[in-house]
Amino acid sequence: MMVPAALLLLGALVAVLAPRLLARTDWQDREPVVALWAWQCVVVAVLLCCALSMTLSAAAAWQAVRGHVFAPAPHGVVEAYALGGGPWAVATTVVLALGAAWSATMLAREITRARSARRRRRSELALRAPLLPGEEPGGERLVVLEADRPDAWWLPGAAPQLVVTTAALRRLKGQQLDAVLAHEQGHARARHDWLLHSSAALANGFPQVPVFAAFRDEMHRLVELAADDMASRRFGRLTIALALVQLNEDSGVFGPCPTPQAHVPRRVERLLTPPDRLRPVHRLRLTAVSLLVPVVPVLVAFGPGLRALG
Repeated sequence: MMVPAALLLLGALVAVLAPRLLARTDWQDREPVVALWAWQCVVVAVLLCCALSMTLSAAAAWQAVRGHVFAPAPHGVVEAYALGGGPWAVATTVVLALGAAWSATMLAREITRARSARRRRRSELALRAPLLPGEEPGGERLVVLEADRPDAWWLPGAAPQLVVTTAALRRLKGQQLDAVLAHEQGHARARHDWLLHSSAALANGFPQVPVFAAFRDEMHRLVELAADDMASRRFGRLTIALALVQLNEDSGVFGPCPTPQAHVPRRVERLLTPPDRLRPVHRLRLTAVSLLVPVVPVLVAFGPGLRALG
């Protein structure tokens, strides 16, 4: 039972230390895409630790499971793991299995909620912007919606659509509208909705686990920075910054009191005073180091077997 316990300890260490280490870095705002990758690797490592520990604990608790897990392995490999059964193996397996089932339930609930919200928004959109004669449902990717509030958003789904209000059309000048549309298209191309839904499912399912709450908060922040960078590469940082100001100047986000959109002023400041990007070698190094984080649990799990075979 040493390997399952080591995996649980490793998962706990990653869950506690990784968010703190990432919070102390100064490169996440400079390279949001790399930061998104790093956070995903951290969460995958924690989940891998739990999944591998559950599998080995189940193999220690029940002979039938052990036969399936180690079916193609020589007898020496099984002995290398010293899988002694007992109440601790059963308890660990049951607790981790319940956690896995709860995670799957929360993810399914998040997907169901997202689909319901998407259907509701599409129904509202169909009422407020009905199809004209000759138009086919889902045929147009851009929908102009009559509204007094300037706004633009991407509605994902089987037939994704980009929605922009008439107030935004009146307020945005020059290439500002193109920059806003490029920002929303950046979300769609990178499938940022998947990241937001999965992070929300983990954070809602395990509110007492800080790494999942930090993962959710950082996903909401970093996907916006990444989409800003995608748009600014085509239309310039000043253009997207001015567009953000125009879209949000009446919502109170630039006032002294904090609002739910308090991240907008920080995004504008970042666009107007862009930080220096990391060198390609540095970005590649960070990407490789992040990839090593989920590799470590795999090495811990397979280490005794590999040493036995060697």
